[in-house]
Amino acid sequence: MNDKIKLAGRVAIFAAGFAALIAVLLIANYVQSRLNDPIENKTIPALVKRLNASPEDETLKSEIRAFDLIARKAYFTTKWQIRTGTYLMFLSLIISILAVRYLLSVRSKLSEIDPAREEKGLDLLIAQKWVIYSGSGLIIIALVSGLLSYNSLKEYMVNEKMSAAAGEIENPAIQPNRQAGQVEANLDPVQPNAKVEADSTTVQSNTKVEVPGQPATKDSASAKAATVSAPGLPTKAQLRANFPFFRGSDGTGVAFQKKTPVDWNGADGKNIRWKVKIPKPGYSSPIIWANQIFVTGADAQSRMVYCYDRNTGKLLWEASADKIEGSPAAVPKVTTDTGLAAPTMATDGRAVFALFATGDLLALDMTGKRLWARNLGLPDNHYGHSSSLIIYKDKLLVQYDTNRTGKLLAFDSQSGKPSWETLRNSKISWSSPVLVNTGSRMELILTTNPNVSSYNPETGKELWKIACLSGEVGPSAGYADGMVFAANEYAKLVGITAGDSPQIAWESDEFLPEVSSPLAINGLLYIATSYGVFACYDAKAGTKLWSEEYGDSFYSSPIYADGKVYLTNTAGKTYIVKATKDYQLVGTPELGEKSVCSPVFMDGMAYLRGVNQLFCIGSK
Repeated sequence: MNDKIKLAGRVAIFAAGFAALIAVLLIANYVQSRLNDPIENKTIPALVKRLNASPEDETLKSEIRAFDLIARKAYFTTKWQIRTGTYLMFLSLIISILAVRYLLSVRSKLSEIDPAREEKGLDLLIAQKWVIYSGSGLIIIALVSGLLSYNSLKEYMVNEKMSAAAGEIENPAIQPNRQAGQVEANLDPVQPNAKVEADSTTVQSNTKVEVPGQPATKDSASAKAATVSAPGLPTKAQLRANFPFFRGSDGTGVAFQKKTPVDWNGADGKNIRWKVKIPKPGYSSPIIWANQIFVTGADAQSRMVYCYDRNTGKLLWEASADKIEGSPAAVPKVTTDTGLAAPTMATDGRAVFALFATGDLLALDMTGKRLWARNLGLPDNHYGHSSSLIIYKDKLLVQYDTNRTGKLLAFDSQSGKPSWETLRNSKISWSSPVLVNTGSRMELILTTNPNVSSYNPETGKELWKIACLSGEVGPSAGYADGMVFAANEYAKLVGITAGDSPQIAWESDEFLPEVSSPLAINGLLYIATSYGVFACYDAKAGTKLWSEEYGDSFYSSPIYADGKVYLTNTAGKTYIVKATKDYQLVGTPELGEKSVCSPVFMDGMAYLRGVNQLFCIGSK
């Protein structure tokens, strides 16, 4: 019995001491972060200033990327230390309390047997109430310090009203993970040369949707394909003939349009058919249905949807997301590189849908008339909400992962009534849902920390999940030929065989994306990183085929079109490579302004949004 008492006493003292040590370290971590925050790195801005004077200095670019990586690692290390330290401190306290309770229980029993017997050390510990009070105070201070350290990012957030009026991107080198409006969707296994056929399960009609003021294109195949009756759903052929979601009709980054342009220059106007300044800033990529092209923009004053004539760039109409019940009185604080209008819109040819960082969800018909609107609740998001929208049959699907809770939501696209809601055991993410046809069923694939998860898009029921990611997840999943691809910076790149019993087929950690989503096509997998590397892998085996370092960051996602892969960096330069195992660079056209968006294609033309303007690109 004496040995047990001594052991319990030592455990209590050691655990309490360890908790106190962790508490001191948490307080020291907070003090250090106040004196020298890992994100507030003055070295990088100084190097960037030097780079502005010598833009061709490759050595200087390498230095910036190296310091950027150090700053990012310091940031994530600090977060890990705070989280792990807090857990260890609580565990030590619990062990110490249990040991003390055991000692008290034993002493009570010994006192009944032998009142004269006392445990001097224990009595001394209990008698010293100042030790308990001091320790409690230390723990409380440590918890407050940890909380303040963890929330220090809030000091670096800005209200959209304070951001650059033209939506300029600040130096992305020291920005944490975020996603600029990325969506993944797949209605079928995609083959680039597959014959486009109408889906026999959907309804098609010859009744055209007329838009007042919209010029008709007599010989436009896309306009003919876009005809759909108001109550009917679009066919597979109609979706593929248009560009209804971010990264194409199937959402995996595959465009079915041919004769896509490869040479342009926004500064001197080469092959620029038209360009138009978008009134309000936003990082949502454009979507297209027939002769209409849609984008969103927002600031502290209003959140807007803009509809332009695809052929001329003329503004056809605009609509405001205002007077929505539950909408916050003040806009949330967001970072300048996410903003209030990051999610890309979605359309089924009957209506268009937009989501903003305020949580406001808006549905409009093709003439701009409001069909319905609702607020999903202000997203607790320290960068700004950026998960994009996608439609499955008559359901609008929304990934709503915030700091408070993870949700997958479905609404009837015409009425706005909730169809189902699934709570997710996940952390906040900036990725978007991916719709894929695995051959036996439709699956909705989501990525977050730590899971890649699959859901039934009809019911919202979880089908499977695999824990394989970490950090703040921005990239959405990729998909092709029965495999799901997921990746995130400071995590890993994985290839997953989809099905009832999914398994990780391979993994790699050499090149990892921060924002850009994977593109899988022709048995190849493309990855673009925030430090300027574009890499190609064998999709089945996971072996690297080639990698190229271009310099500027990639926030946009690669798009496949007409045998080529298009990838635009933050400086507005697009790298076009052939979709082959060997690296073959086709061209490097420049937009003339910064961009974080992905190009969309229609009738031999490309459309690309910069930070200020929307461009139509094609041979004149």
